[in-house]
Amino acid sequence: MDNDWLTGLTFLAQIFEDQMKITDLQVLLTIAELRSITAAAHKLDMSSSATSVALKRIESTLGAQIFVRTTRQLRLTPEGERYLPLCQQALDLLQQGQVLIHEEQKSISGEVRIAVSSEMGRNLMRVLLNNVMNNYSEVTLRLHASDSRVDFYRDGVDVALRAITKDAAKDLNLYGFKICNIPHVLCAAPDYIAKHGEPLTPDDLPQHNALLYKLYEVVHDGWELINDNKKYKIKMNSDRAVNDGDIVRRWCIDGEGLAKKSAIDVAQDLLSGRLKRLMPDYKVPLTEMWLVLPSRQLISPAIRLIRDELKETISGLRMQLIAKKILTETEWPTEN
Repeated sequence: MDNDWLTGLTFLAQIFEDQMKITDLQVLLTIAELRSITAAAHKLDMSSSATSVALKRIESTLGAQIFVRTTRQLRLTPEGERYLPLCQQALDLLQQGQVLIHEEQKSISGEVRIAVSSEMGRNLMRVLLNNVMNNYSEVTLRLHASDSRVDFYRDGVDVALRAITKDAAKDLNLYGFKICNIPHVLCAAPDYIAKHGEPLTPDDLPQHNALLYKLYEVVHDGWELINDNKKYKIKMNSDRAVNDGDIVRRWCIDGEGLAKKSAIDVAQDLLSGRLKRLMPDYKVPLTEMWLVLPSRQLISPAIRLIRDELKETISGLRMQLIAKKILTETEWPTEN
């Protein structure tokens, strides 16, 4: 690579590192075309002083003079002659990028009919889908939020977010994308721990009030834990159960008992200190999150976008929980 290319690349890097205005490139190119600051200012509908400031900003960033001022017009210096083609190239690339982004945004459109759990619908997915629709105005949404298993045809749903395994998806003849592994944690509010103490072993758990989840009238009161390859199945005592996972989370924050929750659903509560993880040496078996569809033909650009946004959002939560030492990388593996 010759010195001109190296210098040119350095110049382009400086443009972004020093936060030079992209419009400055257009000013420079227009001045070079017309050989006049006044004429360039008129063409760009700018004041002559603003045009001069833009030119000085580029020359200051570059550390070299680009034009020689003569009595009649401006003339490019040798440095200016070398950098001008690079400025044109940079501007062309930026304009191409804008066109590509515009085309992509136009291609992501249509109605998305998606089913999610009540907890995901109220919290993580509500925010995520808001962001998607704010950025892609041609996308419309029909959200089915329920903890009951959705029937794609009866409920008019194209795609569902489910805690399911790959084998289970195959058994149900569903197509889909694995989003992530789902670690679960035992947790309680600091107020509850202050009043009732903190369980340290599986034998301590039945002495505490469990906040239970129920679905189809089945109460999930048997908690499975693993420590050093030894499995524990604890029958929990409880004064309440509900068919809404978000109410379990809210009860837990209220200090009403212990809960076994997806780390995704309580991530913000753990990070803020509203909830504390309990018995970290005893692991809850992993589950998986999948975005599933009854047919490949229903996989649209909008659904692929939601998949990618969801993966990125959950990856961010994972990194925060690991950074705060609430979970370890081993507890939340990323491999499929």
